[in-house]
Amino acid sequence: MTRARIRWGGLAVAAALIVAAVVFAGDFPTNGEHYGFWSVVPPVLALVLAFALREVISALFIGIVLGGVISGKLNVVQEFLIPSIGSPGYGLILLVYLWALGGLVGLWTRTGGAVLFARWAGARIVRGPRTAKLFTWIMGMVFHQGGSISTVLTGATVRPVSDANRVAHEEMAYIVDSTGSPAATVIPFNVWPIYVGGLVAGTVPVISSADQGIAFFLKALPFNFYAIFAVLFTLLFAFDRGPAAWPRRMRAAMHRTRETGDLDREGAEPLAAGELSRIETPEGYTPALIDFFGPMGVLLGVAIIPFVKTYFIDGSSTPTLPIAEAFVLAVLAAIGIALARGMSLRVAMDGFITGCKGVTIGAVVLGLAVTLKSVADAVGTAAYVVDTVGPWIPPVTLPASLLVMAMFVAFSTGTSWGTYAVLFPVSMPLAWAVLPDPMFLTLCFGAVTGGAVFGDQCSPISDTTILSSLVSGCDLMDHVLTQLPPALMAAGLAALAYTLAALFVV
Repeated sequence: MTRARIRWGGLAVAAALIVAAVVFAGDFPTNGEHYGFWSVVPPVLALVLAFALREVISALFIGIVLGGVISGKLNVVQEFLIPSIGSPGYGLILLVYLWALGGLVGLWTRTGGAVLFARWAGARIVRGPRTAKLFTWIMGMVFHQGGSISTVLTGATVRPVSDANRVAHEEMAYIVDSTGSPAATVIPFNVWPIYVGGLVAGTVPVISSADQGIAFFLKALPFNFYAIFAVLFTLLFAFDRGPAAWPRRMRAAMHRTRETGDLDREGAEPLAAGELSRIETPEGYTPALIDFFGPMGVLLGVAIIPFVKTYFIDGSSTPTLPIAEAFVLAVLAAIGIALARGMSLRVAMDGFITGCKGVTIGAVVLGLAVTLKSVADAVGTAAYVVDTVGPWIPPVTLPASLLVMAMFVAFSTGTSWGTYAVLFPVSMPLAWAVLPDPMFLTLCFGAVTGGAVFGDQCSPISDTTILSSLVSGCDLMDHVLTQLPPALMAAGLAALAYTLAALFVV
């Protein structure tokens, strides 16, 4: 079947579903939490169209419209788009991860700091594509705060190095994404244990408080099989080793870049515009390493030092993590250093604005993704999945089944933390009711933790997937299609490991 037929077929299915939804508007059966099968149609349709059309914006919008019809909220602009785009969560993403990130990268196109860092790192650390990928993996593990934070920090640091050493953008995006949330759940020096610990507190008798929930998170680290396999697979990939089943698309990308130097396939539409990769250092300005290390030092210092002090020294259960302030101060530091070294304010601000314009597409995609998540909540997508699948799970397969359930919910909604909020209050009591054994509970806990990370990492409507593509300069669907096969292989091994472990417990 040709690509054109697939596209027209996908659009025809979408049109038919919307017409059917309009016809039955107001008559959808609901139990107060979900609308039955129709609850999964909007996010699933958006995912199917994203793959069929290789175009995410229209796919997301169609899913939003269909969700509005199903929920009876036909004015999707007032009911979903404006509240979502105007939410504090999206405002933070827009300010920090798009404007601040884009502005910082735009400033580097004027100061030349990132390119100079690439040459400096290349002379001391990187010796070609393999060591460039290993450098990316190491930076991903260092910046292990998880999700959007780690993808932005890693991508901003390593892209100049990777580009200079002919690493395909698909390769870089995979490493950046796979060392984001997966690494955050196996290296717990971040806010993830605190968030999850609060969710599981009081769900079972052995976890009666948030502190016990945090302790349980730490205890379950060796059983977060998906995250462990995902991180190890990425390390093997950095060495050009590992399974022979690296996807055909990824092998083609590697061959293309090594042979021709083309970092993207012909016809690709990177989320980061070309403005972010063109260096336009003004005449008379000499790039220096301080142009790169100064802003990065401010960024890391402001973000990490308060966290280390409040969490490790003061022992606070709610440590300070001023990420927004860190990014804004990093941009101000970059501007200040450029001015102090002789650049005019006009040139510096021009670089900042150019960088902001370069991530406009990413801002649109993220806004629609956040809106679709609100639609999924309105139609009860996660609640329907739990109600439908839960009663049919045998005890020995419960950990692996919870892994798959978390994968599907997170892939459909594009959020790991949202999946945690839905599944942990259900899965923990379910696991304890099936077998009141702490080890069995630990397996189920690790399965949900890893499964949600898979969806967050691989879904084309996830903010981390979008941002990994953005900071890598990669086409979003190219990133998704090249990342899915190794991620699915890691998930398959994790499911097998959970089943074998459960055999010794049940």
